[in-house]
Amino acid sequence: MTDAPSYAAAYGDWMRDPAAYWAAEAQGIDWIRSWDKVFDPSLGAFGQWFAGGMLNTCYNCLDRHVEAGRGAQAALIHDSPMTDTVTTFTYAELLDRTERLAGALASLGVTKGDRVVIYMPMVPEAAIAMLASARLGAIHSVVFGGFAAAELASRIADAKPKVIVSASCGLEPGRVIQYKPLLDAAITLSPHKPDACLILQRPQAQAALTPGLDHDFAAAMDAAVPHGCVPVPATDPLYVLYTSGTTGRPKGVVRDNGGHAVALWNSMRMIYGVDTGDVWWTASDVGWVVGHSYIVYGPLLRGCTSVMYEGKPVGTPDAGAFWRVIAQHKVKVLFTAPTAIRAIKQQDPEGALTRRHDLSSLQALYLAGERCDPPTAIWAHELFGKPIVDHWWQTETGWPITAGFRQFGLFPFKPGSGGRPCPGYDLHALDDNGRVLSAGETGNLSLRLPLPPGCGPTLWQNDEGYRTSYLSDFPGWYRTGDAGVVDSDGDVWVMGRTDDIINVAGHRLSTGSMEEVLASHHDVAECAVIGARDELKGQAPMGFVVLKAGVNRPEADVAAELIALVRERIGPVAAFKDARVVARLPKTRSGKILRGSIRRIADGEDAPVPPTIEDPAALDELRALFGG
Repeated sequence: MTDAPSYAAAYGDWMRDPAAYWAAEAQGIDWIRSWDKVFDPSLGAFGQWFAGGMLNTCYNCLDRHVEAGRGAQAALIHDSPMTDTVTTFTYAELLDRTERLAGALASLGVTKGDRVVIYMPMVPEAAIAMLASARLGAIHSVVFGGFAAAELASRIADAKPKVIVSASCGLEPGRVIQYKPLLDAAITLSPHKPDACLILQRPQAQAALTPGLDHDFAAAMDAAVPHGCVPVPATDPLYVLYTSGTTGRPKGVVRDNGGHAVALWNSMRMIYGVDTGDVWWTASDVGWVVGHSYIVYGPLLRGCTSVMYEGKPVGTPDAGAFWRVIAQHKVKVLFTAPTAIRAIKQQDPEGALTRRHDLSSLQALYLAGERCDPPTAIWAHELFGKPIVDHWWQTETGWPITAGFRQFGLFPFKPGSGGRPCPGYDLHALDDNGRVLSAGETGNLSLRLPLPPGCGPTLWQNDEGYRTSYLSDFPGWYRTGDAGVVDSDGDVWVMGRTDDIINVAGHRLSTGSMEEVLASHHDVAECAVIGARDELKGQAPMGFVVLKAGVNRPEADVAAELIALVRERIGPVAAFKDARVVARLPKTRSGKILRGSIRRIADGEDAPVPPTIEDPAALDELRALFGG
């Protein structure tokens, strides 16, 4: 829009007076009591935002929109090709269900500060359970549906929930996943036992309920007395979301109420260019931070219509599934992972299936979860003729660190770049001694403290673990654990986790740069490069590629071309001499390639099956490739 401020002006406003900047953004949230301090550096591991303020996040997501006369607007569209159903909930209907589920939880003893674990598939009740917990001032912890019993047990043991909300089953193409046996096993394994479980019975598989512990979700909703919003201090936790830790203990990232609401409300318009009444689709899962921030809280805080999708980018029924959803629901902006676009590209490399659907509503495609390889970004850009924006953030930050900003006018298209820092983040690449590097130098991407609102202020009951994990390496900085470059324009290039910068005969080389080259080959659908152990050079790069559908060439020919391409684009210093064609790459359910597991297998080390893996057989295929 013509009256929008420039990025430089907005970023400069924040830099000059962070407190004033965030106080102004906080006016978009309804407060029960205003804050005493915009930022209090004495609280927690590094300080907290809006200390003294009181609000309720659920009220800001639902009640205030209904009170403003928009109760008839669609709030949530649940689109499930798994069940061949589409269900739309208006803001008034979503509020009614949330009030009643809050009442049901309250009848089971849940009060402010109690924890509620949510272990569910991609069904509306998962979002409603999150909102109902927030309504009571309880702290929810969503565990990805279908997680193994041991992983669920570790989260139950750490969070100590009063109630667990779950479902009888989840659905995957061609199979039904029984959740109740996994939940029962997890409760048996955990030293902490919940007081009660609410079980949503899905028609695809009914679960046997344990008397005295389990309660039928639908019956509890029918019997419930609607519950109002409980005022909550802005600095109190809204949720705990677990991410894998290096010590074996899961790290429970805490998200507060006040800063979270302000940051997400602001981000919807500033970054994505959507506002009240716009249809927005995040193709992710509520079990991940993307689902928390941009399926549930962000769009509802802003008054948007959020699409919640129970399906896959391919196979439900074909590689045109995403285009059908966009056309049917008039989606304005799509946010998904690069792996989803690569999967579609592999199955439909010419993009022929887009021609079956009217995609005129789509204004932009945002990608996150892992760095998008330039060929995929270029393919999508040429296919749609719309902005393709890669952006970078983490579970710990809760909202983007870098992005392109539709409110300010997007930057020039730079495939492979994650954009520029959002106002609130003072981002630099540091060397291993904590010195700020010059533009173009590869280093440890780090954020000068304090972090902005919305970022996790600590780990659940583990302040010291937070300091050790993120703050101790570079005093005064948050270390993201990612390596990258800030170029002369200020654009950030995330090259992978710090341990993905490999050392080949004394040269620090980015596996991300090599992946760019491999992905540019016309036969390659997706790829991964790891640094394998090498007795002479320390590490040697090794590439793994999945070919596009229909490619039928000798694998040795493709490998030779890839090796020559890396030598041409990066040079002999890369010492890239090993490229292997594989049927598939091991990934998490959120689409991240398990490069660490690939490296361990290549090095002959034990590579346990991660609980987040999408297809364990992919690891077995790699073990066979290396004779394991």
